[in-house]
Amino acid sequence: MQRFLLIPLLLTIALSDQAFAVEPVYTGGRERAAIRGFDPVAYFTDHKAVKGNQAYSFEYQGATWLFSSATNRDLFAANPSRYTPQYGGYCAYAVSRNTTASIKPEYFTIHDGKLYLNYSQSVMKKWIKDKQRYIQEADQNWPDLVNE
Repeated sequence: MQRFLLIPLLLTIALSDQAFAVEPVYTGGRERAAIRGFDPVAYFTDHKAVKGNQAYSFEYQGATWLFSSATNRDLFAANPSRYTPQYGGYCAYAVSRNTTASIKPEYFTIHDGKLYLNYSQSVMKKWIKDKQRYIQEADQNWPDLVNE
């Protein structure tokens, strides 16, 4: 009978916060590339989500990043921190809530020169309403969520 009491305790330990740590860069989706294979530089230069191409790839932070042109790849390679989305490309709003979620690349904001991605249009609308508070919360939560 005591063995049955031990199982929930072991599950609780196994499923603690550390068990849910995520990789530093979001590589979900069929592409298995950073931010679903979208070009991080294009958010800044074209002001929209642009699909990357395998022909223009770059390895950074353990992930493959795709770009729409050699020029964008080279800009990224020269200064990755300038173009890398915050919180590894996970949904910024989710990180502010101390969890992670996938993203849809077309739902993004650039604030103070930094790229933030969101899960959906409705989440992005919520994010925009109080992004400064959400950024502060996400900045605080991110180190505990990431598996480095």
